[in-house]
Amino acid sequence: MLIPFRRVLLTATRKHNCRLFSKSNTAFSTRKGLVLGVYEKQSDNDGIHLTEAAAVFDRSISGKLSEMLSISGPPLKKGKSRIFYGLHQDFASAVVVGLGKSGTGVCGKENWNNCKENIRAAVSVGCRQLQDLEVAHVEVDPCGDGQSAAEGAVLGLFEYDELKTKKKVLVTTQPYGSVDSAAWQKGVSYGDGQNLARQLMEAPANYITPTVFANTIEQKLSPFAHKVAVHKRPQSWIESEQMGAFLSVSKGSEEPPIFLELHYKGSLDSAQPPLVLVGKGITFDSGGISLKPSSGMDAMRADMGGAATVCSAIVTAAALKLPINIIGLAPLCENMPSGKANKPGDVVRAKNGKTIQIDNTDAEGRLILADALCYAHSFKPRAIINAATLTGAIDVALGSAAAGVFTNSDWLWERLHKASIVTGDRVWRMPLFQHYTKQITESALADLNNIGKYSRSGGACTAAAFLREFVTADHWAHLDIAGVMTNKDEVPYLRKGMSGRPTRTLVEFAAGLASEP
Repeated sequence: MLIPFRRVLLTATRKHNCRLFSKSNTAFSTRKGLVLGVYEKQSDNDGIHLTEAAAVFDRSISGKLSEMLSISGPPLKKGKSRIFYGLHQDFASAVVVGLGKSGTGVCGKENWNNCKENIRAAVSVGCRQLQDLEVAHVEVDPCGDGQSAAEGAVLGLFEYDELKTKKKVLVTTQPYGSVDSAAWQKGVSYGDGQNLARQLMEAPANYITPTVFANTIEQKLSPFAHKVAVHKRPQSWIESEQMGAFLSVSKGSEEPPIFLELHYKGSLDSAQPPLVLVGKGITFDSGGISLKPSSGMDAMRADMGGAATVCSAIVTAAALKLPINIIGLAPLCENMPSGKANKPGDVVRAKNGKTIQIDNTDAEGRLILADALCYAHSFKPRAIINAATLTGAIDVALGSAAAGVFTNSDWLWERLHKASIVTGDRVWRMPLFQHYTKQITESALADLNNIGKYSRSGGACTAAAFLREFVTADHWAHLDIAGVMTNKDEVPYLRKGMSGRPTRTLVEFAAGLASEP
């Protein structure tokens, strides 16, 4: 089944004319809404501080918006909203949202840009409020940053309800007033990319099998066929590549494995070394013979979050026409218990010849990534980044605040960190000490063990150390995204559910790399 993309449409940028019409021409029946921003007062003596677009709107209605804000309650705080009806004949309703203090920027303590995050959160609040009122078309104040406003609108309106009979109203959005159309469209692309990852991660495992996942990404990339090659490698190819670790995980399921390989050729220099992105693609993780508890197991439909974010980032890079060569690799399979499944104590051989003792079949992600990382080196990459919902230990360490980054490269870390500050989808560097390597190289039966010998200690770090055994590249980073897989209420511009993080950070990183000599 090919999943239809989320029903959030964003139209082309245009300037909105605020002229008033006569009563006979009122357009309230079209259910148009408006989202406008207001800043917090710097002091008690200050007047209402509207954004540029909100001020234009206010003047068009002879100051009625300022008047209503003054008499309707206390000044709006960051992330709060207030709705007004009938202020302007073009808009049945207008939501004013609090942007916090003006002039904020990058916060060194928080490792993100406060202004951008405030805009994303505020715009999402306004758009959702109008969607709940079944307003079908919403114009959005760019709030001085069209990209962040567009991201807030796109991300905030997303909800996976494709399999429900009753769905939320279809909302189209566009910028209100004067805006940098390129910045707005970039924000739309970034938001759409993350929403694609959210949709793939949220869909039930019987709807997103390895084959369906690969077909979905192929369909999403079809508009860019002149720049993209898609290879859906079958089991016979996987066997010919001697990917014994990957095959050992897949053999427990009736669903055939797929090794998805994407080539985006965005650079004019075809010989430019590519950025290689590798994503863990376990479309359902039962734990295998080392069976997970039943409580919460349904969330393991999103254990392909690494593959979802990596592939969605490449779809977005193609949509943005980034001038960079990117290769995406996603080993796709299920981890299921059966008479053919891996058993604790089994030994398998990876693509690079190293043998692995499998003491826990629920530590399967590192097995399929091991072979994919070996294969990634065949492209002589500029850098390798893998993303995986790999360990519960990273959730214990960092929670949902940031994805954990384990890397052998300061150069790579600096660029990933810089990208995450822009997107607000943060990363945090974790240790990759030899201390952890010793714990996975002391194995009774093989070269490596798939879990550390102190199983309750440093699980995210020993998993990263395991992956490093399959890396020879100078610039490699492992992103453990298990802690950011879902959103409850931590990120205000994402509804509850699968988060699609850190898709935008991967895109921003690739865009930054593309701009370097």
